[in-house]
Amino acid sequence: MKRALLAVAITVVTAASAFAASGKVNTGCGLGTVLWKGRADSSVFSQALQATTNQTFGNQTFGITSGTLECGTPGKVVQNERLNHFVRANMDNLARDIAQGRGESLDAFAELLQVPAEKRPGFYAALQSNFASVFTSENVVVAEVIDNAVALTN
Repeated sequence: MKRALLAVAITVVTAASAFAASGKVNTGCGLGTVLWKGRADSSVFSQALQATTNQTFGNQTFGITSGTLECGTPGKVVQNERLNHFVRANMDNLARDIAQGRGESLDAFAELLQVPAEKRPGFYAALQSNFASVFTSENVVVAEVIDNAVALTN
């Protein structure tokens, strides 16, 4: 029993010192944040309870990917899904527009890649002049097209 209490005390002190050092009030999302939210204040003990519960149940990954437990779905994940879907659905049109250096699907592609408007003419020209390195074969897959195009944005 003494060992269990000692282990709990060490865990709380370690977690508390980590929060105190970082000055972080928000312990992130997860079951602990949901359960202790109403009772929580910015005290070290409260944050330790939230963090310990989150860690014990290991549910933050689920919350992040599903957008539950007060977690938001990361924008990049959503953006990548939209980008993958767009390229998969418009591969032929995108290839045609890149070859021409202009077009609606190329505009949408640049928008999904978050290429700033002022840099798009240069991006379009780079894609057009490097068409063979973006579409490396007739059987090129979506991920390769995206990766090859992104490499030209850097």
